[in-house]
Amino acid sequence: MTQKDIQAILFDKDGTLFDFEATWNVWANTFLMRMAEGDHKRATHLGHLIGFDFATGVFRPDSFVIAGTPDDLVAVLHPEFPEFSQQALADLINEEAAAAPMAEATPLRPLLERFSTAGLRLGVATNDAATPALAHLDAAGIRSSFEFICGSDSGFGSKPEPGPLLAFCNAVNVAPNAVAMVGDSKHDLVAGRAAGMTTVAVLTGLAAAAELEPFADVVLPDIGHLPDWLGLE
Repeated sequence: MTQKDIQAILFDKDGTLFDFEATWNVWANTFLMRMAEGDHKRATHLGHLIGFDFATGVFRPDSFVIAGTPDDLVAVLHPEFPEFSQQALADLINEEAAAAPMAEATPLRPLLERFSTAGLRLGVATNDAATPALAHLDAAGIRSSFEFICGSDSGFGSKPEPGPLLAFCNAVNVAPNAVAMVGDSKHDLVAGRAAGMTTVAVLTGLAAAAELEPFADVVLPDIGHLPDWLGLE
């Protein structure tokens, strides 16, 4: 199977369709200050727990938030907020996430239209929750470009397990070996390998090329380079 035999593309969302730092650094600052009720010292402490440096306004490369799920975030933060139920805290996290200002990694609408014109089936599998994921795709005007969209709470599990990826294959009736899994984290690529897909790493997240190369069939600067790699006219 070569890239010219690819019939479908499954995208991660954060760090792939959207630039991670330009989006989630802003979210983290806003969310932490809200949870800390404006107390900078408290916000700094909360940031440390989730791998976010409040002083510099950036996530550490090893932060679990980069490829984690909202449930992972709840598990870490809930002891700090016993007045909230876990569900209430999850709802608050998803509310703030849905409002995050998404920055496209590359102009998305013309790129996705190019893929569709070429007959490629498209989907999104994110470890974000489904509700904010749909809000982000709607805000960018690209939700209708995808035949399949799932979050970590959609019932298929979460990456690095292959469940969401295989659900995409079932939804579009394409064999895993004819699908390219495109993502910016090890979770995306490990899931892709486990599902039997071609794995494409992009560098619009926080992981460096050297970290992703062992799990990727190709490493690209961003998804805007996919048409050339695929040999599209």
